[in-house]
Amino acid sequence: MAASQPLRVGFVPEHFSTPIHFARKYFGLDAELIPFPSGSGHMIVSLRAGEIDIACGLTEAWIAGLGKTDLEGDGGYRIVGNFVETPLCWAVSTGANRADIKSLDSLKGGKLGISRIGSGSHVMAHVLADQQGWSASEAGSDSPYADSVVLQNFANLRAAVSDGTADFFMWEHFTSKRYFDNGEIRRLGDIYTPWPSWHIVAATSVLSTAEGRAKVKDLFAKLDQGIEYFLGHQDEAVQYISTALDYSEEDAREWLKTVRFSDRTEGVKPDVVQNCMRVLWKAGVLVEGKGLAGGEMFVDKL
Repeated sequence: MAASQPLRVGFVPEHFSTPIHFARKYFGLDAELIPFPSGSGHMIVSLRAGEIDIACGLTEAWIAGLGKTDLEGDGGYRIVGNFVETPLCWAVSTGANRADIKSLDSLKGGKLGISRIGSGSHVMAHVLADQQGWSASEAGSDSPYADSVVLQNFANLRAAVSDGTADFFMWEHFTSKRYFDNGEIRRLGDIYTPWPSWHIVAATSVLSTAEGRAKVKDLFAKLDQGIEYFLGHQDEAVQYISTALDYSEEDAREWLKTVRFSDRTEGVKPDVVQNCMRVLWKAGVLVEGKGLAGGEMFVDKL
């Protein structure tokens, strides 16, 4: 990031991004907003490649990325802020015409569709397996699934469970709901994250300079204004979500009843990081004692 350049901010173009849109539209957020429809795993790759400076994504993906056993260098980013306080509801989906898959039990040892290795769709499928009591597959791998098929984005995931490339995938409930309603995919169940669902990360290169940290602090101030505006202008939020994004007005209004954004985006709660790590250790996503320790994953004050 050159000194004169605005921050390059990665985000997932879903309903949760609405306060970011308001922050730029009404409060002068000086940022280049770069959409990542494939999700948090792709943003981790781009942060490490120096292609973006900031990203807003899934808590479990950020922590899994920094806690991995083969972490290289400093990991490329740190968690610096919180965005959504409520947990995320992950829908478990298969193809509408998959007669071979009748329930969650049918998925044990099956083919998992994911956007990328280390993404929320990958991490939460292992949390699901742990909750269901599924052990590693009989094929001798360390996974409870026969395969994890990387499919990049939501559209490819939907196609894969219909044509048999994958047996199931996991994606946010309201983003999936339109495709349950139109009969393209079928819902098998839901699972909630046992932690606040969205956090903000910054590239370590940005955090290494006083100017970079100042830009991040300004971003937090503008996001706080965007969230406050969002809370006070729900009809405008619904209009934006149901026209600029892939949701019906009815689903947008139902989602608003379930979500609570952070009152103050700057800062990270250490217990959130530790709780997430404990769940990921238990699920076999991370190995205790490997990768960064919880206290090394975040910067609490810029």
